[in-house]
Amino acid sequence: MPAARKAPFDALTSALDTIETERRGLDQLAQALRDGLGAPFRAAVSRIREASGRVIVTGMGKSGHVGRKIAATLSSTGTSAYFVHPSEASHGDLGQIQTDDIVLALSWSGDTAELGAILTYAKRFSIPLVAITSNAESELGRAADIGLILPRALEACPNGLAPTTSTTMQLVIGDALAVALIEARGFSAQDFKVFHPGGRLGAQLRFVRDIMHTGPMLPLVRSGSSMAPALVEMSAKGYGCVLVDNADGTLAGIITDGDLRRHMTNDLPTRTVDEVMTRTPKVISPDTLAGEAVQIVERTKVGALIVADDNRRPVGIVHILDLLRVGTV
Repeated sequence: MPAARKAPFDALTSALDTIETERRGLDQLAQALRDGLGAPFRAAVSRIREASGRVIVTGMGKSGHVGRKIAATLSSTGTSAYFVHPSEASHGDLGQIQTDDIVLALSWSGDTAELGAILTYAKRFSIPLVAITSNAESELGRAADIGLILPRALEACPNGLAPTTSTTMQLVIGDALAVALIEARGFSAQDFKVFHPGGRLGAQLRFVRDIMHTGPMLPLVRSGSSMAPALVEMSAKGYGCVLVDNADGTLAGIITDGDLRRHMTNDLPTRTVDEVMTRTPKVISPDTLAGEAVQIVERTKVGALIVADDNRRPVGIVHILDLLRVGTV
């Protein structure tokens, strides 16, 4: 009989198969954490958190590439980490590892020869060793003080050879460690800002007080005023709104373009601002992060946010264009 014809190659089908295969690997990883992997994972988080030194991440080949990313993520989230290449370690870089550090070594097989120098060094100087591997009986698995033994999942490569699912699982367990340490340390968005001053992320981590308009730029009229000066103020400042304050300086309300449309009558200029204003406007603190302000704007569908102090006195205003200007959107 003639051989069955092979289905023609389709890139989209291949991509979906890859994603599905790696997703199943992550399902296996999640189940492992619910079972036997949970206890060593908790132990690894505790050990890293208590270490007075750095996390020395190491790995060879694809595991090394993943290790570099894990080290970068840890460093940017409050856990000092450094990647040491295992081959370079045996040629002098072992001196970068201090006795108060902790080693996080990655090897899917666990028998990566190039890791030998670091494993020996860690044992010699009693440096704690956390392993990420799929083989508990490997050289790395046996040497580890804490072994994060990942389930052996099917690689997405059609030949079952190229590291695909395995590296995804390594990356995810590394992210899980980093996030658990963020939560354990109470690492805040303000802390995060220290390590991310540039780019869009840095812009999102700027404070509202750094970009808000204040003083003479604040569109403001007093409660009891007629709408005529309010309309002039609203037009002059160009934010599409005007704030209304009480005699004691506290916020009474806001008049927006929407309020004007809802009250558009011939006698609008002679009415009082109190008749037209919205009395419960959205107010944010000067210490609000710009990224959070963006989320509020998107959620509430407003064009500008009032910035007020703890006594609800308006101290500034932030427009959606200001958030665009500093690169948060």
